[in-house]
Amino acid sequence: MNRRQLLGQHFLISKSIAKSIVDYANITKKDTVLEIGTGKGILLPFLCSNAKKVISVETDKELYLAASKKFSYFANLELVYGDGLEQDQEFTILVSNLPYSESRRTIEWLIQKKYSHAVIMVQKEFAEKLMAEVGKNRRAITVLASYSAKIESLEEVKNSNFSPPPKVDSVVLKFTKTHQLPKSIINTVNRLFSYRRKTIHNIGKEFRMPIDSKKRLEDLTNSEIIKLAKQINKN
Repeated sequence: MNRRQLLGQHFLISKSIAKSIVDYANITKKDTVLEIGTGKGILLPFLCSNAKKVISVETDKELYLAASKKFSYFANLELVYGDGLEQDQEFTILVSNLPYSESRRTIEWLIQKKYSHAVIMVQKEFAEKLMAEVGKNRRAITVLASYSAKIESLEEVKNSNFSPPPKVDSVVLKFTKTHQLPKSIINTVNRLFSYRRKTIHNIGKEFRMPIDSKKRLEDLTNSEIIKLAKQINKN
């Protein structure tokens, strides 16, 4: 297994699906689009033909250099070498085929940003976690993502559309921004879920905060969990 497979890099090879992903984003000539993970650049022609500006960030030096040569003719394209999640780029729309290993980190990063909407492709299992209903199957990332955006499942993509093909299928999701959350709240929600088996009363003790409730996290709505995290941060 090579380094890119270890990182969860499976490159989309279907141009029709690439076009569909960009079409879902409803990009206009007023938009600055950010792409995290240039890869082999399959999305770039579609992005550049629709957007005012496209910023595409790639962490793999070899892929970055190849894209720089191949797509130098796009006047509205800025290719950047580095970690897209360490960049402070301003954008209105995010469009990305996320490496599986970076999906959670990217969502937590996106929650902290100002943007209009995002169209991203993630592993099917991860998409199911993001869209889990209230109950035992929810994770911290479920709460954070669902609170900060309206999430729609747009299309399922079979693994045969990638090279090398991953073991699982993928899903294209659309995030429409509703709330922005700071890193401190994200950290607190993650910590809350490390105590998910305890009652809210006992969780309060972990944070040295008196809470009179026999409920557990699975009994709370996403908004109630975010509210609890904010209360803890103020305490």
